[in-house]
Amino acid sequence: MKQNLIPFERVIEEMKTAISDTLTIDKEKITSDSSLIKDLGAESLDFLDINYRLEQTFGIKMARHFIIEHIEEMFGEGTAVDSNGQLTETAVKLMKIRLSAGKEAGESFDELTPGMDMDALPAMVTVKSMSMAVMDILDSLPEKCPACGASSWKTEDGTHVICGGCSAEAPYENGDDLIKNWLEKTQKDHNIIKS
Repeated sequence: MKQNLIPFERVIEEMKTAISDTLTIDKEKITSDSSLIKDLGAESLDFLDINYRLEQTFGIKMARHFIIEHIEEMFGEGTAVDSNGQLTETAVKLMKIRLSAGKEAGESFDELTPGMDMDALPAMVTVKSMSMAVMDILDSLPEKCPACGASSWKTEDGTHVICGGCSAEAPYENGDDLIKNWLEKTQKDHNIIKS
């Protein structure tokens, strides 16, 4: 269900706060297009801290694995990354489909090409792309509360959604399950990976 309780702008602001607190940099220097690595100096361990902060803020569970790892796990070794550590055409197609879901007019992913080193991917993670991942999880909010059956979700603090009927916390899908489900559906719809 596409939820409308927490707008994307709020997610971007909370993302900037999490990044600012983790990297101890001025929040005003962070834009939605900032690369966490190239522009803000984040390192791999910083992503864990940022994810933890987001999980606490929104009551969600962020993905622990990148889409490339899920492609390899689901469709076989070598499907996403070749023996030289470079992205395959399949990986690039899937990633472009995934990224285009939150694409703005005129935005392209030309830097994402088959044969690029997979180690270059983390530098492509931006404030906006991480915020889109949070929105995907928030949009997994079920129509009805599994605890009481009510359809009355609400938020009192702007970030935590609870049931208006029984006050149960929103039961979102976790980030890794969402990626796996998306990959299965995309493969079925587009038949990108030939058996």
